This record gives sequence, C-alpha cells and structure tokens, in this order.
Amino acid sequence: MADYRPAPRLEQSQLALHDAVAAADFPQTLLRYRNQRAAQTVGLEGLTAADWIAHFGRFQPLPDNQPIPLALRYHGHQFRHYNPDLGDGRGFLFAQLLDDRDRLLDLGTKGSGKTPWSRGGDGKLTLKGGVREVLATAMLEALGVPTSKSFSLIETGEQLMRGDEPSPTRSSVLVRLSHSHIRFGTFERLAYHNDAETMRDLVAFILANYYPDCTDATALFDAVVTQAARLAASWMAAGFVHGVLNTDNMNITGESFDYGPYRFLPYYDPAFTAAYFDQTGLYAYGRQPDAVLWNLGQLGRCLTLITEPDPLIASFNAFNDRYERELGLAICQRLNISPKPDNAPLVMALYDFLADLRTDGSFEGLFYDWFGGRISETRALSGPRAVSYSGETFTAFHDILKTYDPAAPEKLDHLRFKQPDPETLLIDEIETIWAQIALEDDWSLFEAKLAAIETYRQAL
Repeated sequence: MADYRPAPRLEQSQLALHDAVAAADFPQTLLRYRNQRAAQTVGLEGLTAADWIAHFGRFQPLPDNQPIPLALRYHGHQFRHYNPDLGDGRGFLFAQLLDDRDRLLDLGTKGSGKTPWSRGGDGKLTLKGGVREVLATAMLEALGVPTSKSFSLIETGEQLMRGDEPSPTRSSVLVRLSHSHIRFGTFERLAYHNDAETMRDLVAFILANYYPDCTDATALFDAVVTQAARLAASWMAAGFVHGVLNTDNMNITGESFDYGPYRFLPYYDPAFTAAYFDQTGLYAYGRQPDAVLWNLGQLGRCLTLITEPDPLIASFNAFNDRYERELGLAICQRLNISPKPDNAPLVMALYDFLADLRTDGSFEGLFYDWFGGRISETRALSGPRAVSYSGETFTAFHDILKTYDPAAPEKLDHLRFKQPDPETLLIDEIETIWAQIALEDDWSLFEAKLAAIETYRQAL
C-alpha cells in the first residue's frame, strides 16, 4: 500500500465530538461490492480479499490509523423539529486518510452495530438498503453530483426485522468514502450546549483541513453557502430527490450522502417526493433548494455563538443568487454546452419544456438526446423521443439552445451515444435488481447495472 497515507486527524485533535465504540461481531462476512476505483485514490487497491474483509467487515484498524472506531455526536432538525438525541446510531468514523489530490477523506460506516446514539435500534443495515446506496452513489457520480462513494458492501448473515419492508430480511454493512463526517448537526449540538470553546476549536479544525483559504467562521460560512448552492443545483440538474434533507444529513464540505428513500425523477414534477412519510412534501424535488437554505439558516444561527451575525446574514441572503448561477452551470454541464454569463433564460425554457413531458425516462432522456446542444439535433430528432420535440415550449427551448456552443463535442464519439436510450435508475429498476437478489441470490443484474452506469459516467 505504497500510496496509502493515514491521517487520523479528528482522533488526534482531541475535539470532544465523539465516543469510542466497538463494531458488531457479524456471523458472516460475504463481500458483495468493492469499489476498486475509489480504493485506488486512497492507496488501498492492493488489499487482498481477506484483508479487505478484515478491515471493512471485521473493522480491524488500518495501519497507523484510528485504533478504535468513533461514533460522532450531533443533534439535528428532522423535518424541522429539533432532536437533541441524535448521533451516529448505526455507523462510525473508521479511518481518515489522504487521497491522490491531498484531500482529507473519511471512511465511515452504515450498519456497523449499536452505539450510544442508537436510541433502541439494532444499529444494523438491511442488504437492500446497502444495495440501494451503492446504486445511488454510482449514478449520482455519473451525473456530476458531489457525493460520497460507496466503498464496500459486505453481507453479514443476520435476519433483520423492519416495519417498512418484508421481514425478516438480510443484513449488510456499508463503508462510505467521503470528504467529511462533520454535519450541520455537529454545530447544532455545540450551540445547544452553549459550548463556544469547542465550536471555535471545531471551526479551526475545519479551516485547517477543508477550507485553508478561509480565515475565520464568517468566511467559512460564506464558503459553505456556496458549496451548498452547488450541491442543491446538482441535485436539480440530475433529477434527484434526496428524500430526507434534515440538518444531520448535510455535511460541512457540501457532499450528498446517506441515501435512504431517494428517487430519481421519471419525469419533471416539482411535487415529487421520495419518502412515503413526507406527508407534506417538505422535501419534494422542487422544494430542495428551500430545504438547503433553511438548513443553512440553522448553521448560521449556531455560528452566532462565536461571531457577529450581520456577515452571516449577508452570506445567507446570497444563497438564492448563487444557487441560480450554479443551476445554470449544472444544466450547461449536463447538456455539454459552454455556459454564458447569464444562463437563466436557458434554464427557464428547459424547465418549461420539461413540464410538458410526462413519460417515464423523459427527464434524463432530454439531457441525453441534446447532449452537445445543436450538434445533437439529428440524433435527437431521429431517436425514440423525437415525437416529444415539438410545440411552443420546445421551440422556445430549442431556439435558445441553438445559440450555445458545444463544450466537448468529442464526447459524442463515445459508443454509449450510439444507443437510443440514456442510463436511468428509476424505482422499478431498483426493485427488479433487488428481487433477483432476494429470491435467487442472483447478483448479475446488480453487477450489470453498475457496469452500465460506469460506462455512462465515462461517456458523460
């Protein structure tokens, strides 16, 4: 592991943000997914199969890294109701290390057993939940969303009881590779306890390890606002609905993570929700930017414990403009066209047209068909969705699109663009993949889907 560079900085910082815990002792460790591409970025690609399972199924410490897992403490607003009884209830920070770009990254778990924050739960993850998260992170990465990476999925041989799926059901433990484990809820906990000293130390830690160009809490918040605007825009451009945008599900570095009841839009619908328990549509597709802004408000409120509020308010008020700019850039990236100084007319025309398309696959289909802008006209107008490309809203979108130059026309030479349809990850596809695993222990559809998504990523 010549390129492996351990960096257990949170453990070394002595910040009072975590509890030492032990991983569950699983009856079985059967490797179901290994992200070799991600492993290469952190120098772990050379691990043998036995060593991989020892580290990511049995949680034997990595060399010179954390000697024991750490369950982080945090609070959070869940559907805008404050909950002081949160924390890592079925996961922990296993290790920190530097990647091939000198970024500090975390290896964290999901389903690794009980912690002081389990609140009566078993601390475990269903195998279906693990499969769904692996698929989600692969697809989001392909579509350009800043996301955690599913690093490892190991089936653990237990039968779990759950109220929202047929039980007993198979169990697993997931390991994620992400930029930071520190959540908005980490700050909420410190504010709740009026712990200004630890919050100052936490800000100093974040500045040193994640935002070296920022000098204080005010500058940090401004940078986080920008990162959050970029994240929200990337979700919207990908047609992704996170489902549970609580403050404990947003981290300080602006990555998407923790995929429970997520969905990808089959077609444009601002009221589309991912979670069956989101009765009011608080986290519906079209309300995600507002949810992110509300969460930023909670983070800013916490920081008033250690800094003046006026600059924080100014950064908070800048979110909408930054979001609109980032959405324009994200739409241009998805269409493979070079952005202009003002992309708002294109974005408005695109969503007006999407509102007229109500067939499954039409959201991703539009971006696929018109990838490259005007140079894809023949391809789009001779493809399976050609009948949709007519009418007033299409003409308005098309007229604006024609004024944009393609960003990287050579991408269309990829063989993936010879296929008529885009890659999608709709709920029926996920259920079909899981049914084959659940009924026959057949992983071929899962593996084929990941291979297809990887091809799509390379093409895009």
